[in-house]
Amino acid sequence: MAQLVAGVDCSTSATKVVLVDVDSGAVVASGRAPHRVHTATGRRRRGGTASETEPAEWAAALRVALAGAGKAGDVAAIAVGAQQHGLVVLGSGGAPLRPAVLWNDTRSAAESAALVDDFGAEWWAETAGSVPVPSFTVTTWAWLRSVEAEVADATAAVRLPHDWLTETLCGRGVTDRGDASGTGWWSTPEGRYLHEVLDHPAVGLDPGLLPEVLGPSEAAGVVTEEAAATYGLPPGALVGPGTGDNMGAALGLGLAPGEAVISLGTSGTVYTTALDPAADPSGVVAGFADATGLFLPLACTLNATVALDRVAGWVGLDREAAAGDSGTVVVVPFLEGERTPNLPGAMGTITGLTLDTTSGQLLRSAYEGVVVSLLDALERVGGGSADGPLVLIGGGARGATWREVVARLSGRPVVVPAAEELVALGAAAQAAALLTDEPPDAVARRWGTKEGVVLDPVERDLEALERHHAVRHGLLELYRS
Repeated sequence: MAQLVAGVDCSTSATKVVLVDVDSGAVVASGRAPHRVHTATGRRRRGGTASETEPAEWAAALRVALAGAGKAGDVAAIAVGAQQHGLVVLGSGGAPLRPAVLWNDTRSAAESAALVDDFGAEWWAETAGSVPVPSFTVTTWAWLRSVEAEVADATAAVRLPHDWLTETLCGRGVTDRGDASGTGWWSTPEGRYLHEVLDHPAVGLDPGLLPEVLGPSEAAGVVTEEAAATYGLPPGALVGPGTGDNMGAALGLGLAPGEAVISLGTSGTVYTTALDPAADPSGVVAGFADATGLFLPLACTLNATVALDRVAGWVGLDREAAAGDSGTVVVVPFLEGERTPNLPGAMGTITGLTLDTTSGQLLRSAYEGVVVSLLDALERVGGGSADGPLVLIGGGARGATWREVVARLSGRPVVVPAAEELVALGAAAQAAALLTDEPPDAVARRWGTKEGVVLDPVERDLEALERHHAVRHGLLELYRS
């Protein structure tokens, strides 16, 4: 009988589960369940956008997703990947004291700026690995202490989303170095909690309230009797340390050092696995740890498929109806501001229009504008050799035009893996490693998760790149003047 493991991906709006054959890597069953995100602008006496979810909804969604997969009782090991950066605060009895604050909650902007000013961007980059932005857990905790002091005072444990779900499975408060590296109070290069940050007056957090940081192949524990009854899992099944979603996807690909990834979702992400930690005081590159013992320098853009779809709606075209070239038009798709480059107040720009410009050319230029942002971010990250393959993932990777534009503007081979649910697959590989004593990334490589469509390199469209960069240079001068 095949030995099965479960990999979980608890994303912002849904929890997905894959059940995988340990030997072959075949996904034999899967399940999915949504959970609600509560958003509001300027909520709780402070500006910014609130984004929260009740942790109980994650547990309920995991239960439904496992039931939907239908074979939970056969699972020998399980691990959880989940959205990074969120804040879950628990009381003395172990129950959440309030809804979890999610990664896309921006109410801690003032706390973020103050912490960066107090320590200095250079210190953050060199010591923590990343310069914290409002999504980082440390800034959210500082915000909570400021506006809900009674909740902060009653807090007996602080967890990330994946930590909390892991604890519901095995009863132990643990995390991993990958997800810990996105908190702001754990050092990527030094592998330790940063007492300098925890002791800061705005943070004031007892390290005893934080989870133990496990290594990539350490078991968090086993499924408890209570969890077995709740989730339909076998009591005593092994529980992996889990990790954050970006680390989970990299693990799910079995990414080797120097291989570069572009992820096309609502926002865009670029990253690579590296032997050494990154340190970027500009804050563009986040110097995360990965889920294998190495490092995951990463940069994020705010405008990817959401911006493209918006432009397609404006011109009344299907997203695949772009012209073969963009003519003279340049679309700079900073519709939600932008993070790379760091221009939160920026807006979208369209220039180079003529009487001959077609709707299809405008749509094509919107694709180019998104991809130029991602390739610029990848250059900052250091995505391998200039002619090495790019691994293209995310919902946009299924689109023919996205693939073609990435190939033409990069001039590099493009690999589009056939595997889906890479975060859950990474968690499954971590769970399998507990059973086989292999490194978890070796498990993913053995499963062949990166195999898929390969686009051969084509001649790079330097004219389009130069046109977009010339317009962007002018806009940067304008915004910064």
